[in-house]
Amino acid sequence: MKIEEARQIYNTQIKSYREQQTLLYKQKQELEQKINTTPDGKNIFADEAATLELTMAAVDEKQNEYQEYMNKLMEQWTAVANLEVAKQQGDAMEEYATDMAKIMEVARRIMKGGIVPPSDEKKLMEYSMEMYQAAKNIGAMAREKEEYDSLWEEEEEKEYADPAEVADDTEAPENAPEVVTVEEMLNGT
Repeated sequence: MKIEEARQIYNTQIKSYREQQTLLYKQKQELEQKINTTPDGKNIFADEAATLELTMAAVDEKQNEYQEYMNKLMEQWTAVANLEVAKQQGDAMEEYATDMAKIMEVARRIMKGGIVPPSDEKKLMEYSMEMYQAAKNIGAMAREKEEYDSLWEEEEEKEYADPAEVADDTEAPENAPEVVTVEEMLNGT
């Protein structure tokens, strides 16, 4: 089961158990009121009060079990999403470092009097007009004129996956609690 599927299933379960907790709490208040307004109410409603307390405890226990598993799901989801973001940031830093090295090489070639493709000169200008002008001025004094090919090949844009989608599509942790609806639990099935 994927994390996204598990999150939906267990969110639904947690919500239904919370709704049941609210109903049981209202029943408990009504029963306490009956006990307080009826002579010898504690003895008369003792069995009903005990049953209600046990039911409330069982609902709380199951809801807590689901909540703990949901917390594990969210921890795993967050870890996977953060890993994907880190990979993407690493790729971007690597690409930036490569571009910086190419820009420095273009400036060096121009300073030595080399003839570089206009697209490479443009990238140097876009990076730093001052560096471009200094390289051109130094290069104007050079006697040898070597011609160079572009350092930038036809580059394709990388497509990155959405970290949330990657995390959603990851397998959910093992040992998921059995899904038991509130009605099944209350009926003892």
